[in-house]
Amino acid sequence: MEQPPGTGEPLGLNENWLRRIRASMHDVVNHQRGTAFANRIIAPGMQMAGKTGTSQVRRITPEERARGVTSNADLPWERRDHALWVNFAPYDNPRFAVSVVVEHGGGGGAVAAPIGRDVTLQALYGGFPPLEAYPENKRAEAEERQARIRARMAGRPLPSRERA
Repeated sequence: MEQPPGTGEPLGLNENWLRRIRASMHDVVNHQRGTAFANRIIAPGMQMAGKTGTSQVRRITPEERARGVTSNADLPWERRDHALWVNFAPYDNPRFAVSVVVEHGGGGGAVAAPIGRDVTLQALYGGFPPLEAYPENKRAEAEERQARIRARMAGRPLPSRERA
């Protein structure tokens, strides 16, 4: 839900720390080594800042560490890590904040961040965003997702996900 503009009550935090946190969240999404770089918004003036996260569900024993930790993909669903993501946008003049938790989804950058990006873009554009807001290599995925959503909204059968 969008909140009225305003600065709110001071948090009593060091402003230099807050500036560093904001800049770091910007780099998570907009620096090519960031954990959510693949999920950035490239539309001018719409850049977001965010933080990926993973919440471990299971206990990893010393024995498992010694033989090699089992990957999430090889675990039963209920033992997989939770995927986490938070973001705000636009970076220079924040209007929206988004938080995503995907239970047993795995890594936040791969699973939760794309959802957060899409929700943020919907909020920024007040509906379906133009494909040009996505990085070029993500546009086909975004177009397919938008087609599925439009079909669901219209009560039509969903487009097939099969590939020829």
